[in-house]
Amino acid sequence: MKTASLFAAAVLAMLISGPAFAQAQHPAAAPKALARNFDGVWTNATVTQLERSAAFTQLVVPKERADAVDKATVARRNAANGTSDLSQGAFRDENAVAGYNSFWIDSGDGLMRVRGEARSSFITSPADGKMPFRDRAKSLALTIRDGVEYRSGKGAYAGPEDLPIRERCLIAQSDAGGPVMLNAIYNNNYSFFVTPGFFVIDLEMNHDVRIAPIFPSAEKARASHQPAVIRPWLGDTVAWWEGDTLVAETKNVNPIQEGRTLTPVSSQGTVTERFTRIAEGELLYQFTVEDPVHYTQAWSGEYSFKPAKGQIYEYACHKGNYAMEGILRGARMAEAPANPGQ
Repeated sequence: MKTASLFAAAVLAMLISGPAFAQAQHPAAAPKALARNFDGVWTNATVTQLERSAAFTQLVVPKERADAVDKATVARRNAANGTSDLSQGAFRDENAVAGYNSFWIDSGDGLMRVRGEARSSFITSPADGKMPFRDRAKSLALTIRDGVEYRSGKGAYAGPEDLPIRERCLIAQSDAGGPVMLNAIYNNNYSFFVTPGFFVIDLEMNHDVRIAPIFPSAEKARASHQPAVIRPWLGDTVAWWEGDTLVAETKNVNPIQEGRTLTPVSSQGTVTERFTRIAEGELLYQFTVEDPVHYTQAWSGEYSFKPAKGQIYEYACHKGNYAMEGILRGARMAEAPANPGQ
């Protein structure tokens, strides 16, 4: 992503309430000069995921185990990136479902830390660290199908619209832009800019940009949402300050995105995000999702962005530019009879 392409300013932040975020209401103070300054490049690279894996039973991972996870993560990466033994002759890759080797992967050095605590999931409520779907299979049906087709290459591919969002290069396939903003195996960097009137988030992944106008109050911000019939990519986001916390509210997520994302949000849903600079090197990101269509209850989570080195350069996604023709042509060839003359 080119930082020069950013406009500067504005927001996202989730209005979070309840016991799960009681501690977040009094975060450790960042230097006053930095309190409302999020400008710069940040990363959410980590092996911690949105939902808690079966390997953990609690949100906060004890230090000894967290250190062991971090050590093992670095060891695996170093081993995978080690020098190949060319004396073995030609290499064979028989894994047909692997899209990337370790050279491309940059998922961080270990577990996510929030205020120094190692976390097993981003989700903090419900306590089990799982998304409270009404029907997980139904809500994620298209996403699951896309994943199977992507790995196998055996999709229907009737036309361009049938291909996954990632194949069409429309928005980040990792859900990096949100709502909710998630991490992936690589390109976990963000440029944030805050001005008096806007909060801008420029994503490395797919070069998506979120621009949220900042209003004097929550009431004025909520009254400024676009009409419900307008459902843009990444949703319609408005923002306001609560003290030194920037709060952003998102509604009306694009219906195509709703059907092809790990965190589906319907036309009845609302995502609230909160950004708080709790230390010089830590930007706390909190979120709450409320959507009666997909979930049985509101659910919340948090993680911390950490400063990233360097700047964001352009992310060039060419699948939609070049590969789609080949994908669709291959599908048509597969449909043709084996012996067209008969």
